[in-house]
Amino acid sequence: MKNTFKKKRYWLLISVAVLFGISLWQWDWTIYLYAQAKGGLNVAFNTRPLSKVLDDPTVPDSLKARIRLIGEIKQYAIDSLGLKDNPDVYQTLFDQQGKPLVYLVTAAEPYKMEAVEFHFPIIGNFTYKGFFDSTMATQELKIWQQKGYDTDLGQGIAYSTLGWLPEPILSSMLFYSEGKLASLIIHEMTHGTIFVKNEHETSENLANFIGEYGAKRYLKAKYGSESEEYQKFTRGKEWRKTLVTHLNKSTLALDSLYKTFKPEYSNKYKDSLKYTFIRKIVAKEDSLYAQLSHKPLLSSKLKNEDLPNNAYFVSFKTYHSKQNEFEQIFEKQFRGDFRKFLEYLKKRFE
Repeated sequence: MKNTFKKKRYWLLISVAVLFGISLWQWDWTIYLYAQAKGGLNVAFNTRPLSKVLDDPTVPDSLKARIRLIGEIKQYAIDSLGLKDNPDVYQTLFDQQGKPLVYLVTAAEPYKMEAVEFHFPIIGNFTYKGFFDSTMATQELKIWQQKGYDTDLGQGIAYSTLGWLPEPILSSMLFYSEGKLASLIIHEMTHGTIFVKNEHETSENLANFIGEYGAKRYLKAKYGSESEEYQKFTRGKEWRKTLVTHLNKSTLALDSLYKTFKPEYSNKYKDSLKYTFIRKIVAKEDSLYAQLSHKPLLSSKLKNEDLPNNAYFVSFKTYHSKQNEFEQIFEKQFRGDFRKFLEYLKKRFE
């Protein structure tokens, strides 16, 4: 018995020493994973079951109606689209208290349309790094800026674990339009249905395509094709398509510009060419929005630090560069049969 105990203690000490060594070796990642675990636990321990929220007399009826709407959209995605039924998703509510839940850091090469890929155990590579802590996100941003990279700090509009852990409704989601809410819910459920490992751009473009397709189909089924709800979403989809086309073409053109840069060019000269071109992208985008009577998405200020940079463009590309490809496969190869299209995708990315 004593020998057995000594052996167990020996291997326990060895394991602790190995883990301690790994922690020191990968100290930055240890701190990051600790912060993420802490943030995740904060969400887990501060959510409220929907049954209690719906029975709470202090919660306005209008918000309760939005919560029920999310359940309706989720059920439609399961029954009519065939997306995975995860009973732990959207069964609780997390009150953000008016604050963002997750901050997303994107970094990109300054003279190449290439994002920095962040490597995560099990789930693979992503073109952004998420933080629950805004201070840590800002520190990460500065690290990449000091290395000479373009950077962008965004905010997550949903809390996703790819369907592996319970995912709450975020309080900010309750104020979205019905079309935007349907698109978001179906987008996130697509991630839980089809896991595209190490192809972040493909994964997000696919989820975006299915999210918009599913939302449009949902609104049509609920209200009819002549309804204001359906027509409003369709109009919005058309101007979004115009913007996406413009920015996708601009991103490719900007990357082509970078390929003309010669080694003898100074960074100052390269920046001059780069931001002159980006100003033209912004001016064109402002013009498109003016025609559609919408507020411009990009800043039209003239200083370089106010203009979008490569991190912005690669982030946009991550979500929008391949939607046409999926649309063509859906329409041409499957002739609009979504069930067959979904089965094809599951097999393709299994």
